[in-house]
Amino acid sequence: MRIATFNINNVNRRLANLLHWLEESEPDVVCLQELKCTDAAFPAEAIREAGYGAVWRGQKTWNGVAILARGAEPVPTRRALPGDPSDRQSRYIEAAVNGVLIASIYLPNGNPQPGPKFDYKLAWFERLIAHAAELEATGVPVVLAGDYNVAPTPLDIYETPSWDNDALVQPAPREAYRRLLEQGWTDALRTLQPETRVYTFWHYMRQRWQRNAGLRLDHLLVSRSIAPRLRAAGVDREVRGREDASDHAPVWIELAGH
Repeated sequence: MRIATFNINNVNRRLANLLHWLEESEPDVVCLQELKCTDAAFPAEAIREAGYGAVWRGQKTWNGVAILARGAEPVPTRRALPGDPSDRQSRYIEAAVNGVLIASIYLPNGNPQPGPKFDYKLAWFERLIAHAAELEATGVPVVLAGDYNVAPTPLDIYETPSWDNDALVQPAPREAYRRLLEQGWTDALRTLQPETRVYTFWHYMRQRWQRNAGLRLDHLLVSRSIAPRLRAAGVDREVRGREDASDHAPVWIELAGH
C-alpha cells in the first residue's frame, strides 16, 4: 500500500501536474494540502476519471485538504481538527481507506513570528498532539500525513542562516513535533533515511530548486500498530522541477500487506 502526501499549492492550477503524477506513480492513497478552492470548485470529476475517489474540505483562496483513494471511496471520519469549534480554517480531514485511518494535515505556517499567526500555529499543534494521542491509544493503524510546516532538525534544512527567524525552524514547533513523536509515532522518511539531507519543499525564490536549497516540511507519521509494515519511503523529487510545479514534491511511504 503506497500512501503519499502532496502540498499541491492550488489544485486547479496544478491539476495537469497532479494527474500526470497520479498516472505515473499510482499511489493508493494521496493526502493533498493547499487546495486553494471552494468545495464546489474541487476537480472531483477529473480526479474520478483518473481512478480516484475523494473526500475534501475546501476554502476560498487559502488552505484546503483532501484525501484521494485509488479505486475506492475514502470513508470520512472527521472534517476538522477537534479542540476549537471557532476555528474555521480548512486544515484537517480524516478518512478510513482499506483498513487504515488516514489524516491529511496542513499545519499553520506561523509567519511572521512572534505574533498572532505564530500563536495560532502553536495552539493548532497542541490540538493535533491531543487528537493524535487519542488516535494512537485506539491501537488502530493510523497515518498522519501532510505539510507540518516544521523542519524538525537542522538536518531538514539546507545549511544557511537565512531562515533563522522563520517560524518553520523555531524551537517551539520543533519541540511540539518531538513531543508528537514521543507518543509512539514513527517519522517514516527520517527513520528509513536517518542521515540523509532529504527535502520536500523548495521556495520559488533565488533558484532554490536549482541549488537544492530545500527544507523537509512534509511528513508521514505512522502509528505503532502499523510501523512494522513500513517498507520504504521517499520523495518524488523530479515533480518539483516540472513546468508550473508546486513548490513541494510528493512524499510517499510503502506499507506491506496485513
